[in-house]
Amino acid sequence: TGITKKAKEISILCAAEISLVIFNSNGKMDEFHSHSLINSLKRFHHKCPEKTRLWDPKHEYLHQEIERIKKENSSMKTQLKHLKGEDLNVLQPTELIPIEHALDNGITKLRAKLDNIPRIMEKNGRRIEEENKLLAFKLQQMNANSGRDEYPSSAQMMPFTFSVHPNLH
Repeated sequence: TGITKKAKEISILCAAEISLVIFNSNGKMDEFHSHSLINSLKRFHHKCPEKTRLWDPKHEYLHQEIERIKKENSSMKTQLKHLKGEDLNVLQPTELIPIEHALDNGITKLRAKLDNIPRIMEKNGRRIEEENKLLAFKLQQMNANSGRDEYPSSAQMMPFTFSVHPNLH
């Protein structure tokens, strides 16, 4: 704790960026950071790359892979903006051609789906009719088994009935 106290004092008195990590003989860790440890390590690695190898090759590979994926993500975001019609004025005519092809392809697929909708609706309509017939048949069987009429009267089936007013005869 004494060295940690001195590190705090130095960071305050000298406006210094200090990162201190201590492991005792039992493996217990004590630490003090006046700023972010990660930022301090990055700064140290950037300032003295020839003196230190903070990461083994596996971690270095992962770091490079993360950077590659970040660049790819940024590129894909830009492409998505262009496909949405945003920031097209910064593109050259040759860069617009693949976007035009992608949009034409999308329109073709959309039209194919739109053309398929009536067939799907017709198919669903037939399926609903078949289900309705089956349910009507089951209702008829249930009514026959319970001793009722085959079908309820049309007046019972309709939510309201039409009748001629008595004065209009």
